[in-house]
Amino acid sequence: MNDLILQPVILMGLLSFVMMLWMYATRIPASKEIEKKGVNLQDLSHPSKLGGVFPSKVERVADNYNHLFEQPTVFYSISFVIWALNMTDNTYLICAWLYFVVRLIHSVFQATLNLVWVRFALFIFSWFILALMILKLIFNVFI
Repeated sequence: MNDLILQPVILMGLLSFVMMLWMYATRIPASKEIEKKGVNLQDLSHPSKLGGVFPSKVERVADNYNHLFEQPTVFYSISFVIWALNMTDNTYLICAWLYFVVRLIHSVFQATLNLVWVRFALFIFSWFILALMILKLIFNVFI
C-alpha cells in the first residue's frame, strides 16, 4: 500500500511534462510571429522582458507551467516523506489523489478560460488539501 502514494506524484510529474509540451507548442509559433514583425527574440532573453509580448493564450500556458514548480514542490516533498516513513494510509492517498485532480483542473482552467476566481478557489482548495497532509504528518511524526 505504501507505494500507492507515488502514483499521484508520478502523475503530477506527467502533468508538468504535458504543460511543457503545450507551452512550447504555443510559444514557438508565437515566437515566429513576433520575429516576422521584426522583434529580435534575443532582446527578450531575460524573463522579465517577456511580460505582455506574447498573446495571453500563450502566456497563460507558460504561467501555469511555472506554477507547477511552486506549490507542488511541497506536495512532492510531503509525499516522499510519507512514503519514506512507510506511513501511507487511506487519508494520505485520498488527499494525494484529490490534490492531483485539483491541480489538473487548475492547470486546464489557467491555460484555457483563465477564470480568476475559479482558479483562485482551486488554488486555495489545493492548499487546504496539502495543509491537511502536512498537519497529519506533523501529528504522526511529532506526537
